[in-house]
Amino acid sequence: CSATNLEECMRKTQTVKYGEEVCFNGMLMLKASSSGLELGNCVWSIKGPRASITYLPSTVFVSAHALDCDYNSLKENDIILFSDFSSLDVMDENNENLGENAMLCDDSLSRDDGVDEDEYVQCLCKNDDIAEEIERISFICSCISDAIKSGGSVLIPIGRLGVILLILEHISETLLSSDMKVPIFMISGAAEKIISFTNAVPEWLCKPRQEKLFSREEEALFGHVELLKEGKLSLFPHLYSKGLLAAWKEPCIVFCPDWNLRHSTAVHLLRRWHADKRNLLVLEQGVDAELALKPFMPVAIQVLECSFLSGIKVRKVNPLLSVLKPKLVLFPEDLKSRCPSKEDAPWSYLYYSKGKTIEIPNTREDFEVGLPTDVAFGLQPRQLDKAIAVARLRAKLHLSKGQYVLVAPKDQSDESNRQLLHWGAVDAGRLLSALQEKGIECAFPADDDDGPAGCERSILITSPGEALVKMAPEKTVIYCDDESTTRLIYDALSSVCNGI
Repeated sequence: CSATNLEECMRKTQTVKYGEEVCFNGMLMLKASSSGLELGNCVWSIKGPRASITYLPSTVFVSAHALDCDYNSLKENDIILFSDFSSLDVMDENNENLGENAMLCDDSLSRDDGVDEDEYVQCLCKNDDIAEEIERISFICSCISDAIKSGGSVLIPIGRLGVILLILEHISETLLSSDMKVPIFMISGAAEKIISFTNAVPEWLCKPRQEKLFSREEEALFGHVELLKEGKLSLFPHLYSKGLLAAWKEPCIVFCPDWNLRHSTAVHLLRRWHADKRNLLVLEQGVDAELALKPFMPVAIQVLECSFLSGIKVRKVNPLLSVLKPKLVLFPEDLKSRCPSKEDAPWSYLYYSKGKTIEIPNTREDFEVGLPTDVAFGLQPRQLDKAIAVARLRAKLHLSKGQYVLVAPKDQSDESNRQLLHWGAVDAGRLLSALQEKGIECAFPADDDDGPAGCERSILITSPGEALVKMAPEKTVIYCDDESTTRLIYDALSSVCNGI
């Protein structure tokens, strides 16, 4: 891939803000909102003329660093594409056993038909997930502290920015309380941009951190700011940076956001530290530690596998759907057994799996069409019944910003000369009188009797030309070979029918 191709691709990239609607191809309106998982991670709302879709990736409703998931903007979209696979992780199984009331939130709500929306929202917004996350981070920091005290160094090859920020925040407190002075390095080609990024987008931060920013307090948004000011945290693009070689000192703590254990900074440090049992390697759960460390065998380094909050807990799925009120939920087949559908739910499920195409049923039989205000005021509607009025308009159907719109030409001057459109059943008696008033000789056939409503009737015309008019509840047909007679019959018919 050449630099020219990359530049061309970047020119096609459009940046959007949370809550900002953008149009794609005139057909779809796209809107991003925070997923709560990481800074900048998004839930997408996709709206078109015939359906609205929520794309729901890994989501956190209450976050310790990122803006909470804005589920209110997703309410009553027709379809939810549920692609949060985090509950397949071992972490979620362990978390279900953290407390004896861990499952109470979902079970009690899903069985009670009298539960209102506020109780579902309260379930989603409980900050128990944050408490568990902080507890994990604190445990990790205590393990880091123990390794440092024993003279070992710590390698943290984790790519999640939010987790890195929280560990930095808590490790600074741990080191301060233990009166330990140990250098902390972040080694990545994007290290400086990653850190400056956290101060460049305050609207992506959780509400408590936003309030801290706008309160004009001198307290930093994240703990790493103080570490940088005090020189305890150093950022370098690669392991052989000139400044790093001068500042390097062991024991130390090294963050490697480029977490690959095959070709990154972490590889060089693992080769240096893998044989010392005082050192500590912190991995995110989901990485096959045995396979990852195979090239470094024999290994004496301590390995701490950690699970972090990475999406919606199983117990919160049904409360979420009860708040969003979709018509259809597309759910991963792998999660079907772990998250059984709620009984008597007003939405239906379709289960998808990798590599298989599924057909989505139409969720809307009708659709709305927009009409410009000036055109609407120019219409001359006729009342069809108490609830409906109809008017006639010559226009073209356009698709704009995800909605159908009728675009009418400015010149509608010849509309008065066009043939009328009629509706409703024809009263045979009234039509007979109207024909006779126009000088047409006509009568009901001898075998035609005034039967019950809804039956077919006929009028036989003998002058000025021969014709036959058949009237049925669903249609009226004129049989005539003479054009002038046909015109007279049509005029009489128009006088007894509603038309526009």
